[in-house]
This record gives sequence, C-alpha cells and structure tokens, in this order.
Amino acid sequence: MNLDDLAWQRQFDGGIDVPMAEHLAGQGQLELLMEAAVDRGEWFCAEVAVRELGAVGEFERALTVLEPFVAVGWPFAVRKSAEITIRQGRIEEGLALVRPDAAGLESPFECRWFAEALVPAGRVDEAIDVLTPHLGEPWILESLVDLTRGQNRDARVLELLAPCAERALGGTADCRCSMAGDQRECRHQPSEVLVLYARVLERMGRADEAIRMLGPVVPVIPQVAWLYAELLAGQGRIEQLRELATGEHAQLALDRCADALEQQGRFQEAEAVLREALEADGAHARRRLMLFLARRGRLDEAVDVGRPTFEYHDRGSLLHEAIDLLIKHGRPERALELLDDLGAVYVDAHADVLRHTRLRLLAKAGRYAEGVAEAKALSAEEPGLWDTTVAWLLDLDGRTDEALDLLRSSTEYGAHRTVAEILSRHGHYAEAIAAIPTVSAQREAWERR
Repeated sequence: MNLDDLAWQRQFDGGIDVPMAEHLAGQGQLELLMEAAVDRGEWFCAEVAVRELGAVGEFERALTVLEPFVAVGWPFAVRKSAEITIRQGRIEEGLALVRPDAAGLESPFECRWFAEALVPAGRVDEAIDVLTPHLGEPWILESLVDLTRGQNRDARVLELLAPCAERALGGTADCRCSMAGDQRECRHQPSEVLVLYARVLERMGRADEAIRMLGPVVPVIPQVAWLYAELLAGQGRIEQLRELATGEHAQLALDRCADALEQQGRFQEAEAVLREALEADGAHARRRLMLFLARRGRLDEAVDVGRPTFEYHDRGSLLHEAIDLLIKHGRPERALELLDDLGAVYVDAHADVLRHTRLRLLAKAGRYAEGVAEAKALSAEEPGLWDTTVAWLLDLDGRTDEALDLLRSSTEYGAHRTVAEILSRHGHYAEAIAAIPTVSAQREAWERR
C-alpha cells in the first residue's frame, strides 16, 4: 500500500469500488471487507467497514482497520481516526492527529479539517477561531455556516458575515473587505454572502427577516432570487410568490409556488400552477409537471406530458426519465413501446444508448432469452464490446457458468468487475473479491494503456 495507489483508487474508483463495497456490507460481509482493506489496501472497503463498525460502537476495531492507511499518511484515514478517537472521549489524542503546525495554520484546507474535529469535540468557538483567518475564501465562509449548524453560535456567525452582507446590500459589486481581520481581502460575490446570511437567519427562526432583507435586492442581485422564492415557499407566502412570477423570475417563482401548494395538499392548485409554468417556459416546467403527475399516480398522463420531448437531441429530452418512471412502477413493457414509437432518424442518431436501454428493459420485463439473443447479435457486429452485457443477461437467464466462461476469456474493459458482481450475486463473496485485481495491478494496467 502506498499513497500513489490510494490516490489513484480514489480518483478512478479502482480496485473494489464503492458499489461493490456497499453491496458486501449489505450482505453482512463485514469481516471480508476488513480483510480486503488491510490485506489488499482497499480504501473503499476500509471506509465502509469503519462506518459499519462505528454504527455498532466497535471503535477499536475501526481504528485497527484504519491503522495501515494512517501509517502511510493517507489524509482521509487520519481524519477518520481523529473523528473516532474523539468519539471515544480521547479528545486531545484525536485532535493531535489533525492539529496544524505553524505552516498548516496558513492552509485553509488543514484549518477546515481541524475545525471539523473541534466541533464534535465541543470546542466550537475554537473551530470558529481557526477558520476566521481564512474567511476571505468563499468556501471557508460556507464551511463556517455548515459546521456551526445546531451549535448555538448563530449570533457570532452573523457578526462575522455582517461586514460582507452590509457591503453587498449597499451595492458593492466585489466585496474585498478585510473581514478576516488582517491583510487578507475577501473574494466573496454579493450573492454568496447574502445567501449564507439569509440561511443563518432562517435557521434562527428569523425567516421573515431574511425575506425582508432579500426582497428589495432581488432586482439588483438576481442570483439570490432562488433563495428568496424558497423562503417564501417555506413560509407559505403564495401571494408574494405570485407577484415574483410576473417578472423575469417567473419560472422559478412558479416552481416554488407549486412546491408550496403541493406540500399543503392543494394538489389541483399545484397542478394548475405547473401547467401555467409549462405555457410560460416549456423545458424545465415540463419535467416538473411530469414528475408531479407521476407522484400523484397518474403515470400515463405523466408520460404524455414528456412525450413531445422524446426525440429532442439535447438535454431537454425526457425519454429516459419517462422510462425510469415506468420501470419504477413495474411497467417495462410500456417503456419498450416508447422505444418502438421513436422515429428512425432519432434511433439512428442514438443507436448505442437505445440498444443498451432496450436490453435493460427486456431484462426488467423478464424476457432474458430474447435479451441474450439480441445482445449476442450486437456482439457479432462489434466483437469485444458487448461481452459484459451478454454475460449479465445470461446470468439472469440462469446460465451462470456460461456467463462466467465468457467473461473470463473476454478482453472487454471491466469484465473482471462483472465476474465479481455475478459471483457476489450468487453468494460467492470471497471469490468475488479475488476476481478483482488489486489496486496496484489495476493502476499499472491503466498506466500501460
């Protein structure tokens, strides 16, 4: 195990990936996860195992899993060890793991990590002090707001936000104030700090005050309109949302208005607002109306709303969202009909995606043999590109040995992962792990390619 391998695994999801680790945990294979973490250096297995151990209070075992990663200086393991040690009540020991030295105090990243440890240790004021010199960074200011949630320090946070908020409300385009109290100047945009200030007011129970603050500046700083509309919706102020919907923020206001009405159980009014939004601006509103109708159990109507977009050649197409809705509601055959109704021009332009979609729907419909036949025909046209799909369908059709034989002789990228998935599906968990090359082996192969 070394830092280069760990960094590569995290960047490329190599080795035993997160879905596989989560699946093993879900199947009760905690011991295997721990072994894979320690023996193979699988960080994702370590993360999941530590989470599972922490959930049942087995902190010492969790620290044992993290130990080899801490030994090589993997920062995510060091931070997790600090968190667990603090949870055990060994506060000074835990904080020592992430406490910055003099040079580290100049790094906003190290200070953010230290503050994350200080808050659960009950030292919230110290966490604020650590972050304060770096409040000129917008993301650190956001971290301050996040870390102090529920910590009874909102009044102090508002004081720190106030200089930038006041300048933003006064019309300053770029703040550039010395809010950190030294030579550093902040780089906040007016919308960023006003959103954070309003969020703190809201969580203090002062949403009305946040609304009064944001309302007058929406025409000047339109980037805060989404939060203004959200606050209005949260307070049930339908009439003010309606007023906002008469200007350039019509679509946004109508969306939030529909949300508020739906939450109040006023479904007919919510639908009327969504249809009004559809007339005003079809693209985004169409999707929201489709999902609303699906939530109300009116699936066929939902599909009909999305239908005009099905052959769009850009992100405005709702075809695959409609298909997902039909799958979710147990109607894959109806989804297959949608594919059959598509025009030849669209099908030709999106052939690869639609082929995979059709095979997925055949599987969902239980038509495995038909799916295998179609996938094999595609594989004959494009050898080596469909092996994992053929194997997946073969396994579903009860032909597991045939599927594994195909994959073990395949050169398709990711074939080994499908081998592991199939073995795991049939309860052969240790074999599934063994089928996946180690992180170092995968990294070497990737670099060769």
